[in-house]
Amino acid sequence: MFIQTETTPNPATLKFLPGQDVLGQGAMEFRSPDAAANAPLAQALLAIDGVQAVMYGSDFVSVTKDGADWAHLKPAILGTIMEHFASGAPLLTEGAAGAQQQEDGEFYDPSDAETVATIKELIETRVRPAVAGDGGDIVFRGFRDGVVYLTMKGACSGCPSSTATLRNGIENLLRHFLPQIKAVQSA
Repeated sequence: MFIQTETTPNPATLKFLPGQDVLGQGAMEFRSPDAAANAPLAQALLAIDGVQAVMYGSDFVSVTKDGADWAHLKPAILGTIMEHFASGAPLLTEGAAGAQQQEDGEFYDPSDAETVATIKELIETRVRPAVAGDGGDIVFRGFRDGVVYLTMKGACSGCPSSTATLRNGIENLLRHFLPQIKAVQSA
């Protein structure tokens, strides 16, 4: 098995591509061994000293380090990912998907449902693929008083350019299609 590695705009995160589907659709992020209780690969990666977070994407795993050197971490991460996929073990065990979906709920006024549907469609079709290309994900959290609240995950979480991505890229895109949007903020 050959696993490609790609850098991301976040120097603390690398994107690992095992050459096969990981989640297929969507994304899941794990920031602690407890959060990864139903995700054996994420749990094994988080057990590596220096690994701070793991995110599963459609066809990649992004790993965020705390301050350790990639030269020391990368071989252990590659070995763990290779061992997991070669073993045929499941990526997720029972309960993992439900636990991720029960994260903080969305908030918006029911009268804004049409606007929110358009925001979600634009995020899904135009923003999420670009963000996934950088090893991250973006999640709609809410809409209130013309402000869209989004959460960045994976490589995008804590990335030095994530504020610019939110303000310049996503805000401009959403305002183009929905002039009533005043701002986009991190939630």
